[in-house]
Amino acid sequence: MAKAPVLTPRADDFPRWYQDLITKAELADNGPVRGTMVIRPYGYGLWERMQQDMDARIKETGTQNAYFPLLIPQSYLAREADHVDGFAPELAVVTHGGGKELEEPAVVRPTSEMIVNASFSKWVQSYRDLPLLINQWGNVVRWELRPRLFLRTTEFLWQEGHTAHATYEEARDFAARIQRHVYADFMENTLAMDVVLGRKTVKERFAGAVNTLTLEGMMGDGKALQLGTSHELGQNFAKAFNTRFLSKEGTQELVWQTSWGSTTRMIGALVMMHGDDDGLRIPPRLAAVQAVVLAVKGDDAVLAKVREIGDRLKAAGVRVQVDDRTDLPFGRRAIDWELKGVPVRIEVGPRDLESGTAMLARRIPGGTSRTESEGGKEPVAIDSLAGRLPAVLEEDQALLLRQSRERRESRTAEVSTIAEAVEAATSGGWARIPWADLGAEGEAKLAEHAVTVRCLVAEDGSVPGSEDAPGNVAVVARAY
Repeated sequence: MAKAPVLTPRADDFPRWYQDLITKAELADNGPVRGTMVIRPYGYGLWERMQQDMDARIKETGTQNAYFPLLIPQSYLAREADHVDGFAPELAVVTHGGGKELEEPAVVRPTSEMIVNASFSKWVQSYRDLPLLINQWGNVVRWELRPRLFLRTTEFLWQEGHTAHATYEEARDFAARIQRHVYADFMENTLAMDVVLGRKTVKERFAGAVNTLTLEGMMGDGKALQLGTSHELGQNFAKAFNTRFLSKEGTQELVWQTSWGSTTRMIGALVMMHGDDDGLRIPPRLAAVQAVVLAVKGDDAVLAKVREIGDRLKAAGVRVQVDDRTDLPFGRRAIDWELKGVPVRIEVGPRDLESGTAMLARRIPGGTSRTESEGGKEPVAIDSLAGRLPAVLEEDQALLLRQSRERRESRTAEVSTIAEAVEAATSGGWARIPWADLGAEGEAKLAEHAVTVRCLVAEDGSVPGSEDAPGNVAVVARAY
């Protein structure tokens, strides 16, 4: 009898495959309250690596980290009408504390525009205080009716940036800088994720924003996932909190603002964009463990050699872990590392020592479901490993990005009618349709088929300057 697969095959049931992989790769578990999650050490390690990389990019813009309270007075949300209407269905509200009913209920933050602006209105007095660039790493709560680990959970982790500027142009340009030079650069060059940059339609904008810039990725099943957003807030929140500054000309002016965020949803995207039927495939630049050196048997000479190889690779700048747990079957350990998507396995047994080689298994182009000729396993001289591995890791990083881009390009149809757009989106792909042919009325018709306009792009693929710019194209898809 054939062995049952470790994971449900993606082609059979993509959502079940996703859930299997989250569980068996030890990324996360469901929390005790519906919609919450426990992020396990391996999953949190991915988030820590993402944090470190993104935090450095954010700070390069001149932004500083701060922290704002988790609880927000309920009255604050009522100050910006669109904002409160947009978030009302998702709010968690604290009505009692210390055994007593609170005089004013407190909202568990769904986002921090309101609490941040309460501080900005005190901190900004003069043009000399601008731009004010603040970022926060923390958690938020949005009551989720249809939870799915990492993709939609009641509580999730994120970073949220909030800035105040003297002019509309400065705020507009800063929001675009975050979209391109922080988010897109990180997603493409670290996560190896192909993303489409665009602007949201009025219907899909962030509540209270005058413009929302987005990054959309195609998952392995052809659905879209919003991976990050950067919002131009105009002066809406400045008016609500009277955030003014004395200009160089001596007049009192309202600030112009942005806010922007990315979340632990990126871990879910990593699974769905790069994972295969054997498990995760972690981009080498992201991986906390880029290479694992496995002892096939508990032979003293083998154990000494795998530790020596580990030291050599570490000295060469490779993030390495030695797996000398020979009390566990080798096959079980190999499958576990494959599930977890470690880019490279180096397997050493007694016969390898005799030949002076190790077996190099590359997870990204190879794997148990592929033949060795497609990049799975090959013997490599032990003395050449330290010199060869850095180039191997970079090759595999580039391959992941290329595969994600090829998937999107091959599964995106150019269409001219709403019916064609629906057909493309409901059959596992995306569609591009001229916005002039679709418009808000067509957007509503797409929604009847659970299809949304993910973003608008210019004819040349760049981010358009306005929603009604000539030649705008709507990218439409079903989405998570």
